[in-house]
Amino acid sequence: MPLILKKNLRPEGVWGLWDITEPESYFMDRLDLSVFEKADLDQIKGHRRLEWLAARYLLHLLSRREIRGEVLKDEFGKPFLSGADWEISLSHSNNMAGVCASPNPVGIDVQKIVLKIERIAHKYLNLYEVAAIRYRNRLEYLHLYWGAKEAMYKAYGRKSIDFKRDMKVEPFVFDSNGGTMQASLTKDNVTMKFDLEYELLGAFIVVIAKSV
Repeated sequence: MPLILKKNLRPEGVWGLWDITEPESYFMDRLDLSVFEKADLDQIKGHRRLEWLAARYLLHLLSRREIRGEVLKDEFGKPFLSGADWEISLSHSNNMAGVCASPNPVGIDVQKIVLKIERIAHKYLNLYEVAAIRYRNRLEYLHLYWGAKEAMYKAYGRKSIDFKRDMKVEPFVFDSNGGTMQASLTKDNVTMKFDLEYELLGAFIVVIAKSV
């Protein structure tokens, strides 16, 4: 079973990763999707369908429920697990699916490390963050800043966020064994502070943002 990682979040929560090697039928046979979920899936084409399904199956495993709860979306498009008090977040990239859950707003971002992230760095990094990047691990820093802001965006759960202006990640030192970051998001009259955890797993970087 390709559940390759399951970890607890501090102070409370859980996250996991699934390395997708199965066909779409594997997940369809096990999920028993609701009418609303099927309608959502019908809007997705190509390989992303498989990643969408794997993320929801992983969520069910992490929930430890006997009967799976459907994953719905609120008026802003933020996913939530029916009948659950905890908040959830889902992510997928290149056959890797990630899920996290916590009592507080939470977000997860899974990325495959790629050189082309250099092309968009100017769109999400502010000058404060650029000055904190260490050249030796520049590529990892770029992915961690992007992952941090993607994860915060998911935890915030609203649209119209400017990644460069509305989010700020405090300076940190990259650790290939995993580490933590602190960051904040300010939009209109809302300010949120986050503790973030990250893991480097082969060719992938995972970042989890937890509202504090």
